[in-house]
Parts: sequence; structure tokens; C-alpha cells
Amino acid sequence: MKKFFVITFLVISFVTLQFSSSEAHSISDKSSKTLVSDKKAADFKLKTLDGKEVKLSDYRGKIVIIDFWATWCPPCRKGIPDLISLQEEFKKDLVVIGISLDQQNTIKDLKPFIEKFKINYPVVLGDEKVVKDYGGISAIPTSFIIDQKGNIVDSHIGLVPKTVYSEQIKNLLKKK
Repeated sequence: MKKFFVITFLVISFVTLQFSSSEAHSISDKSSKTLVSDKKAADFKLKTLDGKEVKLSDYRGKIVIIDFWATWCPPCRKGIPDLISLQEEFKKDLVVIGISLDQQNTIKDLKPFIEKFKINYPVVLGDEKVVKDYGGISAIPTSFIIDQKGNIVDSHIGLVPKTVYSEQIKNLLKKK
């Protein structure tokens, strides 16, 4: 199993390096896919750097954006300010959960990164199980939009424009 996680990490690293140019944001236009709205999001219990447990099921009733990312990923870094802004704008109805896929050689960068960017949402440490439960993350950033009932309603591979997230959030709030 550990071998699987290492291979997944290497694939993510390679793909991210391939798309680390300033054109990386265009990947979301080509790779974004919509999933069936009755697919339940896999619950998880992951820890923050300070050991606090975060469970997806704790946010039932809210819209959730799960963002798989890493500190070394340029498109991930570029998207963080939009996620911070969305968390602030929709704070009553939305929670963003950042799932860091940083590993031993970059985990030391996570806390300073969170502080520097003033990330206002939970950032947890990803593991092999959550990667597998969400389809084997093949590139980062990868995000999932989860409705108030815990269903995955959309997913995106690559940098997502803030307007796309905002429109999806507003549409889900109308259905509430």
C-alpha cells in the first residue's frame, strides 16, 4: 500500500510539473467533468498540522469544496487566494477543506505557507486512503464540489476560475 502512495505521489509530481507554466489554468477548461449528483462523497477523518481531526461529515448541511493540493504546485498556489475569498464570501454556507498532499520533503513548508497566505479554512494532511476514495488523484489541484446532502455534484482537475466555483455555490444555495 505504501508503494501505491509513493507511485501516486510521483505521478502527481510529474503531471504538476508538466502544467506548472502560466498556462496551467487552461487545464480546467479541458479536463473539468461533472459527476452524477447522487454519488455520495466518501467521508474522511484527517488531521491538521496541530492534530485536530476534521471529518467531512461534520459539515453536512453546508456546501463543501475539497481541494487536493500541495505547497510545491504552482497552479495550486495560484488558486489559494480565490479559495480564501470564497470561504470569506460564503462563510455561512460553505467550507473549503484543503487536503495537502505534501510529503516528507515538503511538509515543513506547510505551516509557513498557511500562515503566509492567511488560509482561513481547514488544511488537513492527506493520506493514501483519501486519495483512493476520491478516485486516485492523478493531478493537482483537483477539487470536488459537495452539496449540502453530501453528494459530489462536480469535480475539476486543474486551476478553477473563482467565477466557476461562485456560480456552482449560488446554484446549490438556490436548491436549498
